Amino acid sequence: MANEKAGPGGRQPEALRSLKSAARSGSRKPDGQGYEARSDTAPKGAAPERKQKAAAEVLAAGVEKRPAKMTAAAKKAPQR
Repeated sequence: MANEKAGPGGRQPEALRSLKSAARSGSRKPDGQGYEARSDTAPKGAAPERKQKAAAEVLAAGVEKRPAKMTAAAKKAPQR
């Protein structure tokens, strides 16, 4: 259950963005970074339809055992 006083939209920080901010501060979690998302650790939004379409293309290419097509489909996926 999200805390209403939390960062952007009451969401948790996105893992990769949290790791990036920790790397910038000497491989330690910054003092101000808690369990709620801040503006620099909030998840980046992408339309769910775009994510689902990209995932379906990657899976279909995997089933066809076409790694080049799978890689190309993955590259078209929206950035997170």
